[in-house]
Amino acid sequence: MTPALEIRGLGKAFGGRHALRDVSLDVGADELVVVLGPAGAGKTTLLRSIAGLEQPEEGAIRLDGRDVSGVPPADRDVALVFQDFSLYPDWRVATNLAFPLRAPGRALPGRELSERVQWAAALLHITPLLGRPSHLLSGGEQQRVAIGRALVRRPKLFLLDEPLTNLDAKLRERLRAEIAALRRDLRVPMLYVTHDQAEALSMADRLVVLGEGRILQVGSPEDVYRRPISPAVARQLGTPPINLIPARRRADRWITDAGVPVMAAEPGGPDEVVLGARPEDVIAEGGEHPATVRMAEFLGATKLVAADWAGGALRLLVPPDSPIHAGVTIRPRLDPERTLCWPVI
Repeated sequence: MTPALEIRGLGKAFGGRHALRDVSLDVGADELVVVLGPAGAGKTTLLRSIAGLEQPEEGAIRLDGRDVSGVPPADRDVALVFQDFSLYPDWRVATNLAFPLRAPGRALPGRELSERVQWAAALLHITPLLGRPSHLLSGGEQQRVAIGRALVRRPKLFLLDEPLTNLDAKLRERLRAEIAALRRDLRVPMLYVTHDQAEALSMADRLVVLGEGRILQVGSPEDVYRRPISPAVARQLGTPPINLIPARRRADRWITDAGVPVMAAEPGGPDEVVLGARPEDVIAEGGEHPATVRMAEFLGATKLVAADWAGGALRLLVPPDSPIHAGVTIRPRLDPERTLCWPVI
């Protein structure tokens, strides 16, 4: 089956800075793909290029098999939702929702226009707000209207550019679940970009990790979290962040820069590596070397412990009722089944 969106070898530069470098990606016809990356990774440039608001210097973009690389934005049949709501503040919600349907070349008969507005409002639970001016809405209500304005067009592809960034944490959590459910109901492909790993892990059918304009890894959220292909990918996922421990081989052991052996080394392979251990995969007792606890922070469902160990800092998670506290000595060990190992290049 032809993907809804095909991107091949996309490249875009601003002056001497490359925003996108050889980006290739498919989005299936019934798929929510999330692009995760920090500020400056190229996320927004990618969406703007797909929408036709930026013209890449290299590569091709196909929608339903059609090359749209030179097609004007209005003729691509994609809807782009930004992080700022971009509503007309004095217009009623219904008028804001109807606005895309009144554009030249798209104007609909009054009855069909009204039906589409009512349909989008019902999907987003904003029907009671249709008569209210947009400036009287809460942030969450405004974002629902912004999403509804994209829905009424019934596009072939939704592009969402960090749409929940300006909302508080509880509202973001609720709306990300609603957006994911909405996409499943509509069965319209969606490309969603974010710097928020919770959004990426909870919403994505497939996750794309972007860094400095390049795709670093693509896979299911669980696969990318558990099997990141590099420290750069591993750092983007996980709260608290992953422990990255430079090590070198000594006989059959990995030793740290301080000369402390921390883990058995498999025979063969590189002599210098970076070990990656997520805090939930570090065991607080049973190790060979002591660690001094600097901090033990109660987080409700768990407790975060920060310790000085093997010449560096180590973070681990323990049960919330653990007696570990600042100043005590523990003997951590890395879970060999879960610890990652990347060669130093």
